[in-house]
Amino acid sequence: MSKSFFIDTTLCTACRGCQVACKQWHNLPAEQTTNRGTFENPPDLSFDTYKVVRMREQVIDGKFAWLFFPEQCRHCAEPPCRDTAGEPSAIFKDSETGAVIFTANTRGLNADEIIASCPYNIPRKSADGTLAKCDMCIDRVQNGLMPACVQTCPTGAMSFGEREEMVSLAKKRLDMVKKAYPKAQLVDVEYVEVIYLITYAPELYHKNAIAMNHAPAGMTRQMALRKMFKPLTSMASGIL
Repeated sequence: MSKSFFIDTTLCTACRGCQVACKQWHNLPAEQTTNRGTFENPPDLSFDTYKVVRMREQVIDGKFAWLFFPEQCRHCAEPPCRDTAGEPSAIFKDSETGAVIFTANTRGLNADEIIASCPYNIPRKSADGTLAKCDMCIDRVQNGLMPACVQTCPTGAMSFGEREEMVSLAKKRLDMVKKAYPKAQLVDVEYVEVIYLITYAPELYHKNAIAMNHAPAGMTRQMALRKMFKPLTSMASGIL
C-alpha cells in the first residue's frame, strides 16, 4: 500500500519551513546565494537541496496573484529514472511506501540521461556524478513518523498518509476550492505520489509543475503521460 503527499498550494504561505526542515533532517549543507530580487532562494534544486518553494508574481485577470509551489520529487508510479538507470541497486521504488529511492550506486551511471528522463526535471548530480533528490523521508516514514516537510508545515498545506486517504482528501478539498477558483485542479494525480492542488494554469507556478508541458505534435498530453508511465494501480480499483 503506497503513501502519498497532498500539497494544497492555496494554504501555502511560502514560509519555506518545509525547505529548511528537509535540509535539517538530511543534514544537507547551506548553499551560498545572492540577492536575485526574489524571496525564492536558492534558485533551483541541487544535490544539496531536495526541496525549493517556487514563488511567482503573476497578474491574472487584471489582479495581482502570488503563487507558491513547494517543488520536490513526485515519486512517479512508474519512474522513468529507474527504468533509464536499469540498475536496482542504484534506483528503486520501495514496495511499502512507493518512495523512489536513489543510492550512492548512481555514481558511475549516465547521470545526464537519467536526469533527462525525468518528466519534472528533478534529479541533481554532484561533482562525481552521484544523483540525489527527495527520498520521502523514508527513514522517518518506516518508523511511523511524518516526512520532515509535512511535520513542520504550519498551515496544513502539506498532508501525508495512505494513498486512498490522500486522494479522497484532495478531491474533497478540490470541490471546496472550485467554488472560489473554478479552474482549480489536481496535478497528474493518476501518475504520481505527490498530489498538488493548484488554482490557476500550471505553467504560471513553474515550468515543471506538470509533466511534459509540451507534448509532441499530434499527441495530447494525456497520451504522452500514458506513454511515459502507467497510472497508479489504484486506478484499476476505482479509487480515482
